[in-house]
Amino acid sequence: MKRILLTCLIITALYSCSSNGSETKEVVTSDNNTPATAQTPSASSNDRGIGKFTEVKIEPALNKEMATKGQNVFDVKCSSCHKLTDEKLVGPGWKGVTSRHTPEWIMNFVTNVEEMLNKDPKAQAQLEICLVRMPNQNLTDDDARSVYEYMRQVDGVK
Repeated sequence: MKRILLTCLIITALYSCSSNGSETKEVVTSDNNTPATAQTPSASSNDRGIGKFTEVKIEPALNKEMATKGQNVFDVKCSSCHKLTDEKLVGPGWKGVTSRHTPEWIMNFVTNVEEMLNKDPKAQAQLEICLVRMPNQNLTDDDARSVYEYMRQVDGVK
């Protein structure tokens, strides 16, 4: 446990940044009173983020096998900085994330962190709130899709 905390502190120190405030950024917030749904936001070109994922097909029903794999990835690579509630730890909480962002945006973010934080307005807005750059976790495309499915499970998709 001490090793994880030390690692988080080192990552925080290495990836901390400040904004020069020279441009207006969109702040993404969640409505805590809204129940999670299986729907995803519509995907305009702005909502897909920056990366190779331009269209991700999502079945209405949860893929439980994929969600289990995503939970394992979360436990190893994500849980030290993210909570499954709407509470911020180091990074934002995951509750409602699949209703705030498209599957393409989420998967591009987790697989293309640096470019998203440097160029995507939504990612930059999150950075201004969290003040810590997410480190590249080297997720594979399959890992990213599994993590997204786990996020859907967290948001109540059955």
